[in-house]
Amino acid sequence: MNKKEDDIKLKYSRIIIKNGVSGISNEKNRQQSNMNSPFFRYVILPIRTRKLHKCSPKSILSILIGGIAIASLGGCSIPSSFFKTQQPNTESQNETQKTTQTNPAIVPPPMIAANGDPNFIVTVVQKVGSAVVRIDSTRTITSQAPDEYSDPFFRRFFGDRDSSEPRQQIERGSGSGFIINANGQILTNSHVIDGADTVTVKLKDGRSFKGRVLGEDPVTDVSVVKIDANNLPTLAVGNSDIVQPGEAVIAIGNPLGLDNTVTSGIISATGRSSTDIGDSSKRLDYIQTDAAINPGNSGGPLLNARGEVIGMNTAIIKGAQGLGFAIPINTVQRISQQLITKGKVEHPYLGVQMVTLTPDIKQRVNSEFGVNLSVDKGVLLLKIVPSSPASVAGLRAGDVIQSINSQSVSSIEEVQKLIENSKIGAPLQLQVQRNGQSTQITVKPAPLPVRRPS
Repeated sequence: MNKKEDDIKLKYSRIIIKNGVSGISNEKNRQQSNMNSPFFRYVILPIRTRKLHKCSPKSILSILIGGIAIASLGGCSIPSSFFKTQQPNTESQNETQKTTQTNPAIVPPPMIAANGDPNFIVTVVQKVGSAVVRIDSTRTITSQAPDEYSDPFFRRFFGDRDSSEPRQQIERGSGSGFIINANGQILTNSHVIDGADTVTVKLKDGRSFKGRVLGEDPVTDVSVVKIDANNLPTLAVGNSDIVQPGEAVIAIGNPLGLDNTVTSGIISATGRSSTDIGDSSKRLDYIQTDAAINPGNSGGPLLNARGEVIGMNTAIIKGAQGLGFAIPINTVQRISQQLITKGKVEHPYLGVQMVTLTPDIKQRVNSEFGVNLSVDKGVLLLKIVPSSPASVAGLRAGDVIQSINSQSVSSIEEVQKLIENSKIGAPLQLQVQRNGQSTQITVKPAPLPVRRPS
């Protein structure tokens, strides 16, 4: 049985031009089901409906039929009954209006009230706009000619073509970035320059430079590009750990090729996990904002009211409005420093497929598959990747992780964070429930195998 997913897919904010024709690329989530995939790519996505394969004697990967932990995305209309309230007395209403109009109180919009300057966005843009850049990239795509070219019927129209001969086409992409070092170090998204043959950086003053990729990390979608220039304007870095929902934010970038576009809004939420937004291929939490983010904004800065960068704009949800996501700048800094010094980032890896255990999942597993789960909370292992650290340590499908290094866990996000914050080769003590008994297993994380997309 094939897996079924709904139409809500993450769309990276990147412009694609193939063979000189401009368009928008809806890049698919990079999900892999082999040992090269990070363990968390296999969790059930809260905003997707997924059906798993039937369970085999050696695996319970397909314990759920019809999906689990599905968050319903309902409409945003308000019931008409909400507005059918009793109408107030007209005379009383008029008297009230006369009273209030005697000395009306003018309340400034929240964004202005928070800053005190009605033109603070203008001030911020004038201060930092020159440190935001446009990044253009090209890559060569090789594909096979369709088999139809070998058909005599089609040869009448297209001539003799060898269907086995590979065809090459140039794919052009465009995104945004921001300068963090006066000597030419620039931060952007990994998917903006991924697989690029050439990278060109265009500054606001019109100058263009050839860019050199110092390193990229597809797991967190962060990359560093270097240009040969000096005395460049830079952005001040804020602290993304202290931002709160409701704070005013500003996004600057190059959406749809419109350079130096400014949008504004607020922080809608913090701590959105990768599974929350439907991109389980990433290992990080996001800042959610309603500031307009469109294809081409990827890699651009999300700024606070003081002009400090607090995030890197990276993604939107297809078909939604006012749902943009940025990588917290503290995460971007941590990853970028490793890319600058080492050229790569190594992420700890166990090699498991898992799902958050709930009472409903427990009931289904016990009743339909005869598995004796005696606990109601924890993280259920669905499958162990062969030859992975988890396999070597002796973890099995059906085990329920209840703690890691004496820290209780009850969701896949908690496990993900603990693993990401661990050290490669450093033992992790996992307390698991197996066949009704508590067992302690020691696992040594290995570097995450990352397969570059073709």
